[in-house]
Amino acid sequence: MSKVILSANTDWYLYNFRFSLIRFLRDHGFQVVLVSPPGSYTRLFAEEGLTWIPWRLGRQTLAPWREIPSLLQLARIYRRERPDLVHHHTIKPVLYGSLTARLLGMDNVVNSITGRGYVFLGRERKAHSLRRTVKRLYRLALNHPNYAVIFENNTDQDYFIAENFVPRERTWLISGVGVDPVRYVPSPEPEGPPVVLFSGRLLWDKGVGVLVEAARLLRHKTSLRVALVGKPDPGNPASIDEDTLNGWVQAGAVEWWGWQPDMSQVYGQCHIVAAPSMYGEGVPTVLLEAAASGRPVVSTDMPGCRDIAVQGYNGLVVPPNDPQALADALNELISDPALRGRMGAAGRKLILEKFTTTQVNTATLEVYHKVLRRRSIAEVGNRTI
Repeated sequence: MSKVILSANTDWYLYNFRFSLIRFLRDHGFQVVLVSPPGSYTRLFAEEGLTWIPWRLGRQTLAPWREIPSLLQLARIYRRERPDLVHHHTIKPVLYGSLTARLLGMDNVVNSITGRGYVFLGRERKAHSLRRTVKRLYRLALNHPNYAVIFENNTDQDYFIAENFVPRERTWLISGVGVDPVRYVPSPEPEGPPVVLFSGRLLWDKGVGVLVEAARLLRHKTSLRVALVGKPDPGNPASIDEDTLNGWVQAGAVEWWGWQPDMSQVYGQCHIVAAPSMYGEGVPTVLLEAAASGRPVVSTDMPGCRDIAVQGYNGLVVPPNDPQALADALNELISDPALRGRMGAAGRKLILEKFTTTQVNTATLEVYHKVLRRRSIAEVGNRTI
């Protein structure tokens, strides 16, 4: 039985975005070990009978040289567990995990680039100052002939190749983490004023403020409700503070539903799903879930978002950071229930064709097999010599 370690910067990420892959791997004979900082989801790993190992990793620490203890701890974990393959998710685990694996002589590594993140997309001085250092680290971390890199959209893939982080022949494109079409199913629209739903971490970068301003513009034209589902992320510099969120609620601009444990039920309470990302993402899971649930989407013309939100097919696409354009697109769907129905059905069809968890997990397993097969061939060659 092959042992694989999956790591990420939060237990939340592993549970919400990779749990279907974890179960898929176990069904295919892998022993799965999870590595992440501790959080509220670790008990769910235990209930599933999974091995989870805590890893001290500071999400707010932006200087890599200050996290040498994290690398040393990860090295101890890898030495003790002796995995056949490691799969890193999110920026810090990709960088630190790959560097650690190289130092230990581990050849079977898969890295998932889930977006370029704050360092590459942030416009603050702090992000700019770190960018050069992080670029050097990426070139060092990914520069191994058997390290595979999975991208969720071709914009990120092309960027990493152009920056000489990784050659194209060691990259794969797998669009997002997939969605379970059995769990997320279409349902009739609820009665009452149209509900526009935003779901995700409550960050400025995700366009939450733009959506709030669009809602204010729309209130002069039509009745609607705007619901925010999720919570702030204090570990992210772009997090929206709770005072601001509560202020919006008190002013009647939005409703804040907080974190919801079962999003498959939440989509049935809305008419439209908005994902007005300002900088782009890997492939937003909220768009996959919304489309599978038969809801039309409004998103921005940004990497990852436009992979799912297809203009005029399953939704409408607007420029980023443009409240008026977002308001106009939402108003078009609010005023046309038949259009919402057609776009919702088209979104469901799109998911079934290419974005199910089975399709994504199968493609990921194929990458694993290619990495493991390359290593096996190399070992035979070394013994022959």
